[in-house]
Amino acid sequence: MNRIRPLTLLVCVLLASCGGESTPAPTPRLSEPEVQIEFDPTLTPRPTATATDVPVTQTPVKNSTPQILALDPADWKDWPVIPAYVDPSLRKVYERGLLLGNDPQAFSIFGDCQTQPDEFFGVFETDSSVTQTLSPELRETVAYFTGSFTRDSSTSQDGTTPGALLWTQWHRGEYGCTFAETPVECELRVHRPSFVIIQIGTHFESRNADYLRRIITQLLDAGVVPILATKADNREKDERVNRDMTLLASEYDLPLWNFWAAVSDLPNRGLYTRPDRPLQGDIYLTDEAAQRHRMTGLEALDTVWRAITGG
Repeated sequence: MNRIRPLTLLVCVLLASCGGESTPAPTPRLSEPEVQIEFDPTLTPRPTATATDVPVTQTPVKNSTPQILALDPADWKDWPVIPAYVDPSLRKVYERGLLLGNDPQAFSIFGDCQTQPDEFFGVFETDSSVTQTLSPELRETVAYFTGSFTRDSSTSQDGTTPGALLWTQWHRGEYGCTFAETPVECELRVHRPSFVIIQIGTHFESRNADYLRRIITQLLDAGVVPILATKADNREKDERVNRDMTLLASEYDLPLWNFWAAVSDLPNRGLYTRPDRPLQGDIYLTDEAAQRHRMTGLEALDTVWRAITGG
């Protein structure tokens, strides 16, 4: 069974975006020298649907016919900002999730500080003047998913990385979580989302794609539709975080919200360095970039939700 040592995760967390040197990482329990991160389905209570009623898929959800709008991951910078195609097979994932007890009006976010409510989606519930500027369709989406936009969770914290999402200590026992479950398992149990936006920020984890595969597989098995997303910065210097996201979107036939493309015309891609975190570099969003972040994220959610449900 694959394991990851707490020290390794602590190093990854301290190098993550938004966290930096000012964010203390959780301290592992001394009684557990190693933290297991393999998904154990017995940790997450499920409703009464049986395995025969709800088949579990451990492999990527692949369409039996070629995608109408197949995109090359090598050309990810040219992918559209909003998903142009949503694989029909994801509707079966969504419907299986409803049988398992997922909430059709709930979504979750897996991300770092720039996906927390105050920085991202919260304004759609807290500022009616902003909501009134939206199109009727987007206002309907906000109304439908009300409660998820302002929600704090164990999966959207300062400095979160893919490895942290699989670490039982990351949530510190908060957000209604127990130390017997990872942040992902906790979020699926507590919030029961039908959709999850995955936008993990800057980090230097060497097993990024492996961790993301575990997370994606866990979501699909739970009947949750993942929406992958790129980021605006390239602090890792080789663009591997965005490249991994697009490769996985292609591998699993998942919708991709290409935020990188949404800010490509802004000076310095809409990024700046926070004075209180100079070592982090240009990874924080300017006001204009943050506005595009919220709007294109909402449009991506709206597009996938309507494609899946026929709304």
